[in-house]
Amino acid sequence: MENESEARAKPEDEEPEGQEFTAQGVLLAIEEAWLNEKFAPEILPHQSDLVDCMLQQITHMEQNMKRLEKGDLRLLIHMMELDRIRFLISSYLRIRLEKIEKYAIHILSQEANRSLEECYLTSAELQFAKDFLASIETLFKATALNYMPGNFQTFEKDQLIVKPNMQAYVFLRANDRISGVVLPGSLDEEIDFEPGSQHIVPYKAVADLVKSGAVQLI
Repeated sequence: MENESEARAKPEDEEPEGQEFTAQGVLLAIEEAWLNEKFAPEILPHQSDLVDCMLQQITHMEQNMKRLEKGDLRLLIHMMELDRIRFLISSYLRIRLEKIEKYAIHILSQEANRSLEECYLTSAELQFAKDFLASIETLFKATALNYMPGNFQTFEKDQLIVKPNMQAYVFLRANDRISGVVLPGSLDEEIDFEPGSQHIVPYKAVADLVKSGAVQLI
């Protein structure tokens, strides 16, 4: 009976070995993006390219699975892998939407100052944020503002703004050697990260390192 690695190497069952390595690399990248998004207090730059790539991979795997017999062990293994991929993608997107709902005013204010290449939100997320804020404004007017004196009927977004706690502590693993990480405080202590070392630090001190991939939140 052929083993799993031999079966996956066959073109008729799965993609060639080089493509399989790429797919695994993308899966690892989306898992890392999910962890960063899950533990970072702020919303991070979107990884829509990774999501789109994994959605294509799901379609490809589903097509391959149709060619396997019902009792084939590989079918069960692929189904488990598909469930894992779907969970990562749905959880990643859900976390981002929850942050948009919580920090909509703050996020939209920041996005307005970014160029198209620097935007943290996808076009769909940006539209969702605008629609969400508009619905909040409509709700406020319908339930409260319309019943107040004229000079109090303006929807003051700045008074409702909620910002993420950038001083929240996060647990991370360094991917590279990093020198001179400044920890905010009365003494502004500087520390160095060695590859593979783990630390608990305020998020603000490593926010840029998270976005660059120099450190991984865990």
